[in-house]
Amino acid sequence: MKILLFHLILALIYALANAADDRPQFNVGIIFSNKNNETEIAFRTAIERANVFERSFELIPIVEYADLDDSFIVEKTVCKMVAQGVIAIFGPNTAGGTDIVSSICNTLDIPHIVFDWTSSEALDDRQHSTMTLNVHPNNVLLSRGLAEILQSFGWRSYTVIYETERELQQLQDILQVGEPTNNPTTVRQLTEGPDFRPFLKNIKLSTDNCIVLHCSTENVVSILKQANELKMLGEYQSVFITVLDTHTLDLKELLSVTANITTVRLMDPTDYQVKNVAHDWEEHEKREKRYYRADPSQVKTNLILANDAVYMFAKGLAELGIAEELNPPKLDCRKNRAWPPGRRILEFLKARSVEGATGRVDFNEHGERNFFTLRFMELTSTGFLDLATWDPVNGLDSLEKEDASEKRVGEKLSNKTFIITSRIGAPFLLNREPKEGEILQGNARYEGYSMDLIDAIARLLNFKYEFVLAPDGKYGSFNKITQSWDGLVKQLLDGNADLGICDLTMTSSRRQAVDFTPPFMTLGISILYAKPEQAPPDLFSFLSPFSLDVWVYMATAYLGVSLLIFGLSRMAPADWENPHPCKEPEEVENLWCMSNTTWLAVGSIMGQGCDILPKAASTRLVTSMWWFFALMMLNSYTANLAAFLTMSRMESSIKSAEDLAAQSKIKYGALQGGSTMGFFRDSNFSTYQRMWTAMETARPSVFTQSNDEGVDRVLKGKGLYAFLMESTTLEYIIERNCDLMQVGGWLDYKTYGVAMPFNSPYRKQISGAVLKLGESGTLSELKRKWWKEMHGGGSCSQTESSSSDTPELDLENVGGVFLVLGIGLLTAILIGVCEFLWNIKAVAIEEKVSLSEAFKAELLFALRFWIQTKPVHTSSSSGGSPSTSSSSSSKSSKSSKSSSSSSSTSSKRSKHSSKSYARSISQSTKSITNATHDLEKNELSVHDKLRKISSMFSLKSAKSEPSVADVHLESLPAIKNNPHQNHHQQHHHNHHQQPVNKGTHTQMVREVAQQTTPLSEQQSVDEDEEEKQQEVEEEQSAPQPQPIERHHHHHHRHHQHKHHDHNHHSPHDQDQEQPGMQLIERTQNGKMARNGHAAVPVQEV
Repeated sequence: MKILLFHLILALIYALANAADDRPQFNVGIIFSNKNNETEIAFRTAIERANVFERSFELIPIVEYADLDDSFIVEKTVCKMVAQGVIAIFGPNTAGGTDIVSSICNTLDIPHIVFDWTSSEALDDRQHSTMTLNVHPNNVLLSRGLAEILQSFGWRSYTVIYETERELQQLQDILQVGEPTNNPTTVRQLTEGPDFRPFLKNIKLSTDNCIVLHCSTENVVSILKQANELKMLGEYQSVFITVLDTHTLDLKELLSVTANITTVRLMDPTDYQVKNVAHDWEEHEKREKRYYRADPSQVKTNLILANDAVYMFAKGLAELGIAEELNPPKLDCRKNRAWPPGRRILEFLKARSVEGATGRVDFNEHGERNFFTLRFMELTSTGFLDLATWDPVNGLDSLEKEDASEKRVGEKLSNKTFIITSRIGAPFLLNREPKEGEILQGNARYEGYSMDLIDAIARLLNFKYEFVLAPDGKYGSFNKITQSWDGLVKQLLDGNADLGICDLTMTSSRRQAVDFTPPFMTLGISILYAKPEQAPPDLFSFLSPFSLDVWVYMATAYLGVSLLIFGLSRMAPADWENPHPCKEPEEVENLWCMSNTTWLAVGSIMGQGCDILPKAASTRLVTSMWWFFALMMLNSYTANLAAFLTMSRMESSIKSAEDLAAQSKIKYGALQGGSTMGFFRDSNFSTYQRMWTAMETARPSVFTQSNDEGVDRVLKGKGLYAFLMESTTLEYIIERNCDLMQVGGWLDYKTYGVAMPFNSPYRKQISGAVLKLGESGTLSELKRKWWKEMHGGGSCSQTESSSSDTPELDLENVGGVFLVLGIGLLTAILIGVCEFLWNIKAVAIEEKVSLSEAFKAELLFALRFWIQTKPVHTSSSSGGSPSTSSSSSSKSSKSSKSSSSSSSTSSKRSKHSSKSYARSISQSTKSITNATHDLEKNELSVHDKLRKISSMFSLKSAKSEPSVADVHLESLPAIKNNPHQNHHQQHHHNHHQQPVNKGTHTQMVREVAQQTTPLSEQQSVDEDEEEKQQEVEEEQSAPQPQPIERHHHHHHRHHQHKHHDHNHHSPHDQDQEQPGMQLIERTQNGKMARNGHAAVPVQEV
């Protein structure tokens, strides 16, 4: 009774308050399918809150219940509301009946506000209804936001689970994220519950570890629990739930799963409006005597949207400011009469935005909400954690700092023990040999490159690991018949391992099944082949460093340089030398005969040198250029010869894959089911296609079950089997087996990487660790250790190139040396010509002849290659003019020497013609007469006269026939009776004895003929002819003299001056001046020829 009285009092107070409240009241209608549902409560509480804060009007809710699937009942219910004068209709909150309400409101211009998802077909219809606003996010934008969030995961493939066709329309963009060819998206429709295990088992059999779940909120928990029972929520499984109310579910049983479970929601639990909704809900429950504590984070999306719909309408109506003048309509559906203020209110609501519990509410021209905020969350051990937000303008924006994310992953790593799957294969993983008494367990059982690499990564990331071998010992290949993987890949897909490492190639097929880190090693397919036996050494291998062209050019250059030095030395005065360095020369000789020039050239090219060297500028330049040429060629030859002689020549029958494909004698194969086999099987290159055909059809099979089997077949094949394998393993093998070698280069390019299941949460950290190890050089150091050092590494030092690969030095390689030599030779020739022409000028001045005559005489002499001595041209300017007394005295002395030389020459020729002896006697007699007359004229002593005469008759006759000159000497009593004079004369003769060049005989005879006592013209002609004939005969029979060095000394000139003091010459003696007339034969060693003749000194007149 007391309780009834209390309620009556409250009702009275509320009635009095309403009576006192003179605010205009407006009816707003809403349709529900049943009574007391959550949406109705949210709607009523939202209106109550609006009436409290908006004092300019009051909203009166008119709630109707109807079967929303019956369009007639829905239409009847709406018309009933319209007749009650509602200014707006909300709902219904389901797809059924919405179109009928929208159509009636559009006809009567009554604002229609909905807050549910709209299908594409309904959306097209509503675009024609200008009186409808939808507070629910636009389905196109919502689908786009879900797709962008999904893309951020980096999933390669995934399975989409949907419940109804209507829900599938919400995932249009998600279905287009996957790559249709490489990573197609699998779409599966959820079967009827409550048992979803058979459906989930089919998904587990596939390789997809990622699931997009879009179903009713009631089925989410059941599906996740059953998936967990089937071990589908492991560490490498991911589930993305697109249901907006997932945050309201009780997921306590799933907090311990290691799978990555994420979802989205529209509202922020910390927002004050969300908290108000939760508070209003709690107060409503209290009034209904249902004590319920509402949690803002548990508020459903449709309740928040209903609150935003009422709030948006009330706020807009208040801001519009027409409440005082607004008359509620009482319309009839049958008359189709519109209510004008209704369209004005709706247009105003479209044009403005309001901040609701779900964020900013904006509408487009069709009344669709075009701005909202999706909050991306992850299920953790403590509940849902907001990670990012998405909106149509800014896209995806991370809420979690990178450091915090790294910290969370780091905590997981430090508490985790990774299971590493691998296989035995040197040098990546080997069984460790235990020490005496040692028992190996766990990781201590193994060693190798893979073990060291994982250990280095574990030290960087601070985690533990355990190696487990793949049961079948295979790498991992896909069986198209069974549609399953084997080897390491299978272990990763089955969740039996966290990481897989060995010499596992990163192929496109494997990338579709598992994920990989950045590569830790690069390689390619190469050919393993047995080393051929060493070929016998080539007898003429020393010729190999140079090509045949170079050898021919070198020989030509050698001959050309020898001839050029020989020719230039005859033209260059500096290379004519004094044979007796202690005497003033009357004749000089040239040492550079062909034998000496060739010896100089060959000594230079052999690096030995020569005992004589040229002195003229031209010949020295030629020699220098030849030395440079020899230096370059000798060094080039030596360097290349070392490579040819020290490297063994290996005769291999194959040098590349093309050679293998072009023959059929040598069989070749690869590892069964390996990446090398797949490379040839899938290759489009014609050569590799032929090789694959040959391998596939070969019998017996050329494929092996392991690399060791392939190596063994190569060793036993004796050059009839080649094994195609990856270069890293090949390098390891040939470092330890010296009978094997690599043929050719890489046939392709591939990499090794650490494999892991798709969507591993540790992929980023492990990949970063691999990159750091590469940058620090650790990867290179590990490879050097296990390839070059451990387990016999380095026992076979691989030669980088064989001797057959050493290139010959062709003309292009040494052509510059020839060019330098040629330039030097041309320069030397130019200098030699200049020297020759300069000498011509000097000879013309000294001999008082024309330049042409001097040029002709010198050129003819230079061309007489068999002559090695040359007379000295003495300048007449040393003691004054040629007409002075000193010059006359010198000429007198020369005349005496010329006479003696003439007698000596005549004595030699007595062997050939008696006529020449008579002529010699006649000339000698005339010379004696002239000399005697000269001595008497100058009042010389008898002793001086006899010495002068004796010197002129010191001719040595041939043993076979006495000289006529001796008969004349016997007829001179003064000479015979004075032995002292004879002794002095003989001493003077020996002192002045000098060799004379035969080559000047013709010129000298011509000069004598002009200056001696005139004979008859016929006699002179006969004598000239006889002289020429004798000269030819002597030149033909004369032996080749040795080169004599040329030196000019003052000593001989001093002796001539002393002699000049005791001798005076008559003018007739000057007429007898015949310089260089007499010739003295020499042997090859430079001594005087005996042959029965006395040595006759040559005197200058």
